[in-house]
Amino acid sequence: MGFTLHERAPKPTLAILTVKDSSRVFRGNLDNFLDLIKTGERYGLDVYVVTTKDFSISNSEMYGYRFRPSANKWSRELVPSPQVVYNRIPYRKMEMRPEVQQTIQACKRSTSIHLFNPSFFNKWTLFSWLNNAKESKPFMPDTLQMKEVSDLSQLLQKHPVLYLKPVKGKAGMGIMRIDRVTTKGSNGQYRLSRLEDKKMVYSYHNGSEDIWHDWERHSGGQDYIVQQGIALTRFKERAYDLRALVQKTARGEWSVSGIGARVAGKASITTHVPRGGSIDEPRKLLAYVFGPKEAKNILKRVRQAAITLATQIEKSSGNPLGEMSMDIGVDTSGHIWFFEANSKPMKFDEPQIRQKSLERIIQYSLHLINNRRRR
Repeated sequence: MGFTLHERAPKPTLAILTVKDSSRVFRGNLDNFLDLIKTGERYGLDVYVVTTKDFSISNSEMYGYRFRPSANKWSRELVPSPQVVYNRIPYRKMEMRPEVQQTIQACKRSTSIHLFNPSFFNKWTLFSWLNNAKESKPFMPDTLQMKEVSDLSQLLQKHPVLYLKPVKGKAGMGIMRIDRVTTKGSNGQYRLSRLEDKKMVYSYHNGSEDIWHDWERHSGGQDYIVQQGIALTRFKERAYDLRALVQKTARGEWSVSGIGARVAGKASITTHVPRGGSIDEPRKLLAYVFGPKEAKNILKRVRQAAITLATQIEKSSGNPLGEMSMDIGVDTSGHIWFFEANSKPMKFDEPQIRQKSLERIIQYSLHLINNRRRR
């Protein structure tokens, strides 16, 4: 049946999924949501926000939120059932609530809805996936789960620097560093560094059991991994790593939307900006040590590695993924290392990467919708 002159085909639809909030309209980065809605308008995609409380898989309409510029506020109103759902539930604890999981699982089972990035990543699970694949194994630092003291002892014997990372950590929170002490007259063989109230706190220990007990006191009962420390290349005596944004394109293929650099703050053990790190330009930093030509070559290899890693993560997860950010290190010999991946990337501050990230979410959503229509 064709449309009459007065009828129009309904716009394709994308719902940004989040949760309700007691102090404001809903949780998440509202500016980010608004940017996505505006980008969707340019591409002819109807984008709105839906909370798990309002989400209904069985109806043709549900309550959602649109931004009304004339009133400068979010308006709760009836919206059409979405064809694509973009999961932006901001915290792990929220995502694991029974009512939230019920919504996510319903979307996964649905034949009429595409859900991508259904959950946060778990650091240990990621390393297990990537270590077990020959394509990604060369990029993996030596990593073990912190289950017992022997796990720590094993890596202490092999590497002069180790990192202790929460399995469900975010933005560098809870990360600790162990250095083998080489100076005479020290209070112990090893130094444990951790951030407390935005200040570095150091303690000295003579062995793995001593470190283990100190770690237990400050781990908050969280599960941790212990990981080989990498001798990262430096810029003016400060370590840095690269932050790659990997997204699906309008053709449904993995591509690197951009690469930023994060330089560690003074005396900081991580490069994360919330922990004192700063943003810089990757090619400039790499050229400082390797020269312009090799810096260009390294960035090319980083892009290739990021796509290899994203492909393997998606394959191992068994879930459809549309984007992820990745922390990647380059050591002093130019070798590339994978540190972590985030299935819900934060906004990139670099304007070009930011713009492309918005466009690719919309383009990939349209790809999912158009492919389903052709079947």
